[in-house]
Amino acid sequence: MARKPTKPESFIERTQYPGGNKAMAAFIRSNLKYPSRALEAKIQGRVAVDIDIDKNGKVQKAKIRSGLGHGCDEEALRVAKLLKFLPTKNKKLRVVFHKTIYVNFALPKPVQMSYNYQVSSNKQSNSKQNQ
Repeated sequence: MARKPTKPESFIERTQYPGGNKAMAAFIRSNLKYPSRALEAKIQGRVAVDIDIDKNGKVQKAKIRSGLGHGCDEEALRVAKLLKFLPTKNKKLRVVFHKTIYVNFALPKPVQMSYNYQVSSNKQSNSKQNQ
């Protein structure tokens, strides 16, 4: 007896970020500017942003779900609005997708520098100058 082909779980194609979640996280990290007020107050943590994505892959709305303050919320909204998702083809339906993204704010680690000095003697050059 032949089985009927099963229907897909959903007939609506979901939007995706080009390159997947790792690429989206890399984009967020590269475009994120740590707010000076947060640096001064040594604020770090995670901001949750709810975004609405239209059928063309553009972020239409962005709203803070949970924030940190000190300028981090505004920066997370700015970066979220820069995201561009892949457009979808949903049989002429105008579908708006809702997604939550997380923007991490971590204080930069202090750079440690070390210097190596080497002392050498210039006895030969001094004796030639005296001649």
